[in-house]
This record gives sequence, C-alpha cells and structure tokens, in this order.
Amino acid sequence: MTVVVDCGSTKADWQIVHEGVTESLHTKGVNPVFLNEQEIYDILSPAFDGHVAAAGAKSVFFYGAGCWDVGRSGKIEHALRRIFPHAAVTVKHDLLGAARATCGKSPGIACILGTGSNTCLFDGERVTDNVTNLGYLIGDEGSGTWLGRALIRAYFYREMPADIRERFEAKYPGGEQEILDGVYAGPTEPNVYIGSFTRFFSENKEHIFIQKLLYDAFANFVDRHVRKYEGHITLPVHFIGSIAYYFRDVLEVVLAERNMHPGIFIQKPIDNLTAFHSGHILQLQ
Repeated sequence: MTVVVDCGSTKADWQIVHEGVTESLHTKGVNPVFLNEQEIYDILSPAFDGHVAAAGAKSVFFYGAGCWDVGRSGKIEHALRRIFPHAAVTVKHDLLGAARATCGKSPGIACILGTGSNTCLFDGERVTDNVTNLGYLIGDEGSGTWLGRALIRAYFYREMPADIRERFEAKYPGGEQEILDGVYAGPTEPNVYIGSFTRFFSENKEHIFIQKLLYDAFANFVDRHVRKYEGHITLPVHFIGSIAYYFRDVLEVVLAERNMHPGIFIQKPIDNLTAFHSGHILQLQ
C-alpha cells in the first residue's frame, strides 16, 4: 500500500494505492514553517483514525510547502511516522513534486502558483536551480497571497475604481477592521487568510482593474524568477496550482510577450505524482 501526498499551506491531497485501486482523501494543509510536529500531527491524524492505511501503508511519499531543509521536513516526517508506523516515509519539497508532475523525465521549468509561489529548473532527474523563494512576507510573487495583498492595499489606499470598491464592500461587509483583524489577529495563518481574497479576483476577472492586478503580479513573477533560468526561452514553462490554473490566459499573455513557451497547467498534481510513483511515468509526457 502506497500513500502519495501533495500538500500546500491551505489544503492537502492524498492518494492511497492498494492492489491497483486508488482512494483519494483531502485534509487541511500543513506548513512546517508555521507549525510544530504536534500541530501537524493533530491536523493530519484524524483523517486516518481507524483507516486501513494507518497500519497497512508500506511507503509514504509526501511533497510539501516549506519542506526545504532537514529541520522543517523533519517535523512532517516525524508526524507521519506516528500516523503510518510501518511505512518508509519520504518527505520532499513541493518543488520536486511540481517538477515530477509536470516535466516527468524531461527538462523544463516548473512553477508553483497557489497560496504561495516558487520555481525551479529541472534537468529530467533533479532540480538543478532555484531562484530563492522569500516567502509571503517579502516574496511569493504572483501567488494568491501576493494578489490578496495587492487587493487589500488597493482597498485601504483608496485606489479601487468605485464599482470595484462597491463590489468589494458588498463581499466583505466587515470592512477595514475585519480585514485587519483577519490579517493580524485571526485564527488562520496570515498568508492563507490573505490568499483567500483571490476568490474576489475570480468573481471579477473581466474587470480591467482586476486584469491589471493579475498582469502586474504575473509579470513580476516571471521577470523575477522564471527569466533567471538558463534556457528559459527554449524550455517549456509548466505551472501547478489554482492561481495558475484559473488565470492561465493572463499568464500566457505575459509569457508570449517575452517569447517564452507555456507548458502544461495543472490545478492539482496529485494524479501525476501517483502515476510517477506507480511507475507510469510515460503517461506524464
């Protein structure tokens, strides 16, 4: 029995493969940058209370946000060993997961655009370069958190057109105080709360003001990250995550203006990652 996990800060997708049958589960996401081992265990373990995988899993492959060093990935690994005591647990950064899910065994550039953002250059076997991701406080260009922050700023700084401001206040009737409380004193991690404002982008995507915020965010992301990689003009640029998936048209405009080639756009990489670990890598090409 094999367990494969794609985990972001907001949500996690799980697939359990046993004798050719795949079962899917979903839990809240965990990020070891913000959570300790016990908190991670408390979030994930209820989904497997009494589940056959808890005792039967032999291998667990976990790809997660924030798992960029031994200290942080170790929190996840120790929590998972408590949930799956008989399994060999492998915890890797979500960048490697993005590369395997999109590039398969071919060279390319893999991008994550979800609550957070990240990129890497992949040679078909390993990640060979990564422009440092500075996190949501000073980085995460193009991400849901970046977009949410831009929207919130436009509201507080009175830069929204009147019609968009009216729609914004109708959707968030608590106004400025509720938003400030959500960012600085809410029960949800600040990056996740700020990223939740991307729903407003989806609902108002055709408005020129929203289009400009999207364009500026993605141009910033591509210029600061993707264009730094050797071969960015010739290699396919692949994307994973809800932000990339739902705003693909704007991303493609940004890439076309820079003579770059879009690859595949996947909202959730879990199916491709399961295929990878089931030995069906040719299906990813």
